[in-house]
Amino acid sequence: MSESSTDNWRRAGVAGAAIGVLAAGAAAGVAIERLTVGRGMRQKARLALDASAPYGSLRGTPGKAPADDGTALYYEVDEVESDAPAPRRRRLFGRKAPAPVTVVFSHGYCLGQDSWHFQRAALRGLVRTVYWDQRSHGRSERGRAQSGPDGLPVSIDQLGRDLKAVIDAAAPEGPLVLVGHSMGGMTIMALADRYPELIRERVVGVAFVGTSAGKLGEVNYGLPMAGVNAVRRVLPGVLKALGSQAELVERGRRATADLFAGLIKKYSFSSREVDPAVARFAERMIEATPIDVVAEFYPAFAEHDKAAALTAFRDLPVLALAGDRDLVTPSSHTEAIADLLPDAELVIVPDAGHLVMLEHPEAVTDRLADLLAKVGAVPATAANAGAGSS
Repeated sequence: MSESSTDNWRRAGVAGAAIGVLAAGAAAGVAIERLTVGRGMRQKARLALDASAPYGSLRGTPGKAPADDGTALYYEVDEVESDAPAPRRRRLFGRKAPAPVTVVFSHGYCLGQDSWHFQRAALRGLVRTVYWDQRSHGRSERGRAQSGPDGLPVSIDQLGRDLKAVIDAAAPEGPLVLVGHSMGGMTIMALADRYPELIRERVVGVAFVGTSAGKLGEVNYGLPMAGVNAVRRVLPGVLKALGSQAELVERGRRATADLFAGLIKKYSFSSREVDPAVARFAERMIEATPIDVVAEFYPAFAEHDKAAALTAFRDLPVLALAGDRDLVTPSSHTEAIADLLPDAELVIVPDAGHLVMLEHPEAVTDRLADLLAKVGAVPATAANAGAGSS
């Protein structure tokens, strides 16, 4: 092993110890359960939840959009059902009906399009929707620009260009509503920064869910700042080292599944009443993200600064929503977005964490349905009828 590799792994060991100390608080919350419930029983429970839960089972018409580096971006389209109520539109004689509103959903870091399960179930058939997997996530191809020893780092700007490619392929005409959670919201901001004319000409509404316009380097994840600063200094190098030994690390993740599940629950949810099947569903999505992809994307968040791009949405109906106990993108970041967009509807959901759309689906879906009704994507009666969870 080279001297630089040795140094990387030494740093990984130091950071691992620091992360372990910080994680102890999260692990303590599930310590009693770990003592009283055997590992075999917990594994059986996970398998039972995986087999029975319907979450993530909704599918649409598949497609693939080529990104500017050739990466195949996977998306699915849910069309409006023929017997679903539609907004009244004036039709001039001899002209075709206008293209329907398309709602494009962009998911967050280490997740996938299925993270919108409840919203998809509620809106299914009522409005045309597009769900896509960000590069290297879900069913999309591993980012080609990031492949190989000379791979380029991921940037939020790249994700904005990816979203443009998906729109060009799946919704080339007609009005758009853009919905983004966490990294997905940042992707929408990058789209606006790069393609302001698209926002001006086609976008009729936007929803930012648990996201940030920048200054993510100041987030403390609910931990003591001294510990966070120590970890933050070494974490990029540690993740790079871990990503280079992906197979070994993945085995380690499986071996520490219990602690991993506890950490996911702490940073995804706030409520003690979260359905265990929903918690397991989130765990599966995050588990499915390879460690080298985790490492690849992480540095992009420290560089993310798209506050200036928000001006593109100033004259549009905007929903800015977050959980009041989000430890990943704190609600103060959503409030900062609303401060820059004074006409935006600001919604802070009580007792909700980062995955607010899974933890409190009715709250998110109701507000999203209101936005869609406001822009004429669905009639108000249909929005109210379809806003429940499934």
